[in-house]
Amino acid sequence: MEISRLEKLLEFFKNEPDDPFLKYALATEYLRLNQTELALNYYEELTSKHPDYVGTYYHLGKLYEALGRKQDAINTYETGMKVTKEKRDNHAFSELQAVYREATGWDEDDE
Repeated sequence: MEISRLEKLLEFFKNEPDDPFLKYALATEYLRLNQTELALNYYEELTSKHPDYVGTYYHLGKLYEALGRKQDAINTYETGMKVTKEKRDNHAFSELQAVYREATGWDEDDE
């Protein structure tokens, strides 16, 4: 019998429960399996316990948007932009800025 991706991740996670990559991978896998509550728990835990793990902010924000939690998404994007700016991760910053602008209805003509 083939072991599922989720089972493999959970096995790794047992040995390294504080590994941010494994938490991120589990969140992403649960989301893929439409287990949004579990995905949400892992993403939110990442932002509180591993705030420098920049990949979290985009996906958590998008999940909040899908759940109709627009203000939570906007707040998540804002926090992510601060973190990525501090880390000088320009690529992640620009991705977050794009979804932030989309979520807030920002238009370049508004400047």
